[in-house]
Amino acid sequence: MRLLSVTALVSALLIGACGEPADETGDVEAASPPPAEADETSDADGEAAADQTATQAADYNDMANWLCHPGKEGDACEKDLSYTVVQADGSTEVKSFEPSENPPIDCFYVYPTISFDTTPNSDLEAGGEENRVAATQFGAFAETCRLFAPVYRQVTLTHLQSLMRGGEYTADAELAYSDVKAAWDTYLDKENNGRGVVLIGHSQGARMIEQLLRQDVLGSPEEDLVVSAMPIGYTVYGDAETGNLGSLEPCTTAGQTGCVISYVSFRADSPPPAESRFGVNDPDGRRALCINPAELSGDDGELDARLSRAGFFGLDNTSFIEGETIETDYAALPGMLSAECVETDAHTYLAVQVDGDTADPRADDIVGDVVVEGEVLGDWGLHLIDMNVAMGNLVTIVGEQADTWTAAQAANEAE
Repeated sequence: MRLLSVTALVSALLIGACGEPADETGDVEAASPPPAEADETSDADGEAAADQTATQAADYNDMANWLCHPGKEGDACEKDLSYTVVQADGSTEVKSFEPSENPPIDCFYVYPTISFDTTPNSDLEAGGEENRVAATQFGAFAETCRLFAPVYRQVTLTHLQSLMRGGEYTADAELAYSDVKAAWDTYLDKENNGRGVVLIGHSQGARMIEQLLRQDVLGSPEEDLVVSAMPIGYTVYGDAETGNLGSLEPCTTAGQTGCVISYVSFRADSPPPAESRFGVNDPDGRRALCINPAELSGDDGELDARLSRAGFFGLDNTSFIEGETIETDYAALPGMLSAECVETDAHTYLAVQVDGDTADPRADDIVGDVVVEGEVLGDWGLHLIDMNVAMGNLVTIVGEQADTWTAAQAANEAE
């Protein structure tokens, strides 16, 4: 059978590899926000406001400015992330989600372009979309980490939608970064206390993580705290001479620390077209990083997905078994998904192989493509599920890295 879903016409208004707005457009309906209204502020007032906000990062001593934080009650990551294992024969088993009571390390996460706010930069009042994506992409790491995820004034979906319609780019990318940097500094000052930390981001959030690493972390005393970095769903290039991200080598072995995991995902049978915005090798010949989490986790290329029933935009439109609805918000599909890193002359990417069987009751395909007016935009690949298609693998990897980190810390203290 085919995967059952209600096709949503969505405009994939996400930040591209260079931080500039995307150049594709399409009708924006079910999942996307309404068009941004015209700005009635005068140019002078607008410039004054921009100058003022650009110098004022958010105050992350205020718990309201965190989506996820150990000191915040009822935060976005305190969700039931139990998932249903759906076997090929249609049988199911619910796996309960159990966050660690005493996590050995921390995880710091920056979410992707998701805000439906009607201004170029979002405000600091998180909507349902920010809360949902934090739980979906980040909550599962609570098995190993204390979770920290700031609200930040990102470039919004609605502003990018306006750009598609010929509007002027007026968002402040530096304002977004100043918030992320302020959150990081507050975390270091108030919460870290020498703990190891994994830095995680997707799409626009991955760009923020790379910027944080290159500008403010690598080469500083805090570099020694970095267990690993995961800028995912964004084209990250290794440095020309080393192939590393600064001092962070690509992760190659289980439990390796001080390394980076990055990839962009495409269907194996739908590789990046020439105009793809992700995984493009740059004019100087540098290749986009691709580290396969399904190999690094020891799963021999098999992806351990945690696919959301509601999808990226919260539509709750997906079924994983013919004629049935699973009890949980997430599903795993053992043996159905696998991945390998592929290099072509023009691209480097994670190729996701979907091996469904039309004869069995389990869905034989997955939802994750960007679709506009019924047409799959192949240049986006599986961008919407970059994280969740490998969530189980990523959580396993971080668990092994935490073991290495804590063992090393114990050895240092014993000396």
